[in-house]
Amino acid sequence: MHDTNLLEDQPIAWTPTPEIIERSQLAKFMRQVGVSTWEELYEFSIRDVEKFTEEVLKFLNIKFDPRYEKLMDISQGVEFPVWFSLPPERRENKLVPPPASGGSTQPSDADQRTSASVPISDRSLLLTRDVSPTAGLNITTMCLDRWQTDDMKDEPALIWEGEEGGSLTLTYSELLREVTNCADKLCDLGIGQGNAVGIHLPMIPETVVSLLAINRIGAIAVPVFSGYGIDAVSSRMEAVGAKAIFTADGFPRRGKPFDMLTVAARAVANVSTIESIIITERNAHVATEAAIHLDHIAAREDRRQDARRYEHLRSDLFAGRKVALWSVGRETISTCDGSAPAKTSPEDPLIILYTSGTTGKPKGIAHTHASFPIKAAQDMAFGVDVGKGTRISWYTDIGWMMGPWLIYGALINGATMCIYDGAADYPTPDRMWEFVAKHKVEILGISPTLIRALTAHEDKQSSPPYEGGVSASSADGVVLSDKAKIQQEAKSSVDDERTIPSAREEREHPPLLRKEGSWKAPFERHDLSSLRAFASTGEPWNPAPWWWLFEKVGNSKLPIINYSGGTEISGGILMGNMLLPQKPCSFPAPCPGMDVDIFDENGNPVEPGKVGELVIKQPWIGMARGFWQARERYLETYWSRFKNIWVHGDWAMRDEDGHYFILGRSDDTLKVAGKRVGPAEVESLLVAHPLVTEAAVIGVPDEAKGTAMVAFCVLGPQASLSASSPKRDDTLVYDSSLVTRHSSLETELKALVSKDMGKPLAPSKILFVSALPKTRNAKVMRRVIRFAYLGEDPGDVSALENPGAVEEIQGLIKR
Repeated sequence: MHDTNLLEDQPIAWTPTPEIIERSQLAKFMRQVGVSTWEELYEFSIRDVEKFTEEVLKFLNIKFDPRYEKLMDISQGVEFPVWFSLPPERRENKLVPPPASGGSTQPSDADQRTSASVPISDRSLLLTRDVSPTAGLNITTMCLDRWQTDDMKDEPALIWEGEEGGSLTLTYSELLREVTNCADKLCDLGIGQGNAVGIHLPMIPETVVSLLAINRIGAIAVPVFSGYGIDAVSSRMEAVGAKAIFTADGFPRRGKPFDMLTVAARAVANVSTIESIIITERNAHVATEAAIHLDHIAAREDRRQDARRYEHLRSDLFAGRKVALWSVGRETISTCDGSAPAKTSPEDPLIILYTSGTTGKPKGIAHTHASFPIKAAQDMAFGVDVGKGTRISWYTDIGWMMGPWLIYGALINGATMCIYDGAADYPTPDRMWEFVAKHKVEILGISPTLIRALTAHEDKQSSPPYEGGVSASSADGVVLSDKAKIQQEAKSSVDDERTIPSAREEREHPPLLRKEGSWKAPFERHDLSSLRAFASTGEPWNPAPWWWLFEKVGNSKLPIINYSGGTEISGGILMGNMLLPQKPCSFPAPCPGMDVDIFDENGNPVEPGKVGELVIKQPWIGMARGFWQARERYLETYWSRFKNIWVHGDWAMRDEDGHYFILGRSDDTLKVAGKRVGPAEVESLLVAHPLVTEAAVIGVPDEAKGTAMVAFCVLGPQASLSASSPKRDDTLVYDSSLVTRHSSLETELKALVSKDMGKPLAPSKILFVSALPKTRNAKVMRRVIRFAYLGEDPGDVSALENPGAVEEIQGLIKR
């Protein structure tokens, strides 16, 4: 890796006040365990992981019935710890064989077993079906039942609002009622414990209810992204042998309808195991008055008549399979009683979360009732300071781990989740800020990619033109007077690199907003005083958008809790919190209980300031219980590099102050002219230019260097395009002629990289595109870009948010 990392030597941007520290959830936990400093807490958390986890369970008030005897047993290997063991006399010593591929996972009454009775050589069975091996826990009781008290049952559990403006609020008592009704519906359809059930829904109230109802009956939830294509949905449902799937009639994005039913119907046609389809009417909430009481919806006879006609029509669409219409607030007549949760174990499968399938076969991450939800609740409490009554929102989808993370974490903590279903800047650029103000959101979760997009709306005034007609607005979407001067100097003497300041110099002297007239930025149009913190995950930050969010939106007072981990982690490896000072783009520390280090290629810890592989040295409660029916692939992916060490696949660096920086995926790393370079290092320099909003760097074969860098840049909205530029969906897009029309910009960008990293590490070529290929959780897929650029098969791109971006890159190369 490049020895002088661009994120080193960052200043402290935010320091917690004594008042913030004192009232934080993390401080309460520290008082519980009897420590007084962060250093003491972290040392305790990794010195005795089992004792620490016991304290977390006590803090979250997680109850087991029956209670376990031993929380964690790693005597048979750290890869598959035995969790929540019962005393021998209380174990059921029975086994159930794994079902055939694609078959039902429903066990018979006789097919029960315990994990403790399974030899380690047969532990792959646990990744297929894990039945009552240990203590007793159905996590929905911790999310719902325990809050049915006088002081909590009428508190809001869920606040939802759609892009069109309709909204709905469910209290804890109403949410339990809806989950029970939905569980009855599943029971009527013959779905029971151990069955896999897909969730193909936008972020609506039914998404929350369906997830909890599936869990409540002991079935296994399999969420997929709402905008997935046919192949992406069907491949995941086929892999788990899904017996049913939830879907919706559609949803709007930027005012245009997305037809989910057609996608679902075609996907289901390819999955032989699916017997039932549960359809919800997304527009039912929008058609009513905002926040109308549920009883009014249920009482409408015409809606029930519509439902009967609707079910008949959809039976034809789904080729004779069982079809049921269900929505929140609709009366349910059932022969089942879903009020009592199924008797499940902490280690019974709860949810299978699929990672991106754009780089090979998708990985189904298996989690249990005691893994994902408890780790999510822990991170939410300790990291972003969520407790009873806290209003937390995360801009996410159920198909990304942050969707289930938000649901489980908020409900276990007795908080209120605020869900927005729609584009963050539609129909007006201030749409997300309006939502935050209206519902008094306290913790707002975003991704760096989203913030880069929102900053583009900040500059709606004229600015000094760039040579060639391109505006000199900044990458942050605001007019930056210092950056404009920098650019003018760079234009006049591109060859003289002394006229181009380094990224480090720019950080030390951040540019200032130029206020003009009475125009207000979108975030300034609303009262955001309810906000206490931002939270961020998904992609590494670049300094410019980080500073914009911190200084402008947060008025330099709100922390940005940076969070990095993964689906396999059930949350975070590294995370900020309310006790520690924060630097831009950094992670002040590991999450409590995560025994983290950075290793070199030989498995030795690296010194501060050096880059290496991020690793975890001890098990944790949220660790994946494996890949679904792919035990060896799981071991090869995370446990094969160093003995008894989890290698996560991220390049990381820790500075002299102990702050961590994630520098990108280790398999995206480039070796140019004998030097290792992380794409994020070069990309940070490129987006520091006033005209560049996003960048992705790939490596391609080169005879002289071995590997040459090619950069793909997305320009800001102020960059002018010729009238002959092609259109897509009524929006101008960039074409390859930008490379020649703005060749001086390409030269300028190369010079910016050369200044900080040296000429050998400057990109050999820079191409300008309208968008970068991304997954639906905003991760830029650099390997897909590389395949497309080299003319190779990019693989399954149906899981991408914007597969058209791949076609654009392929088209550039063909010209």
